[in-house]
Amino acid sequence: MTCPCFHLRRAARVVTQLYDEILRPSGLRGTQFTLLVGIRMLQPVPVHQLAESTATDRTTLTRNLKPLERQGLVAIAPGASDRRRREVSLTAKGEDALAAAYPLWQEAHEIVSENLGGERLEALISGLRETVEAVRE
Repeated sequence: MTCPCFHLRRAARVVTQLYDEILRPSGLRGTQFTLLVGIRMLQPVPVHQLAESTATDRTTLTRNLKPLERQGLVAIAPGASDRRRREVSLTAKGEDALAAAYPLWQEAHEIVSENLGGERLEALISGLRETVEAVRE
């Protein structure tokens, strides 16, 4: 089969399953971990900007943020410059959860890196970035 969508989604599922399994003791899923990292890097970040940076539609992002907000890991508040926009930030509890999960994430990352080899991993990441840019055009 030559369908890029099939192969990208299949690879994403396998890698996500690995990260989810290793991150399980932290209470976070791989998708939640990466979302928390994105928030930490951009905070406070408007929801629309977070959606764009993660290539997630806003309704899916909002649905993914709700459990994190309920757990007290993120705070969603009106924007400082525009009260109609919602901004997302990590709470202290979110920072702690991210710090606790990071060694587990590193373990998963090392498994993927070792299995692929450094050169192949770099080529994969580069190719995926190029794919996102090409498809968005």
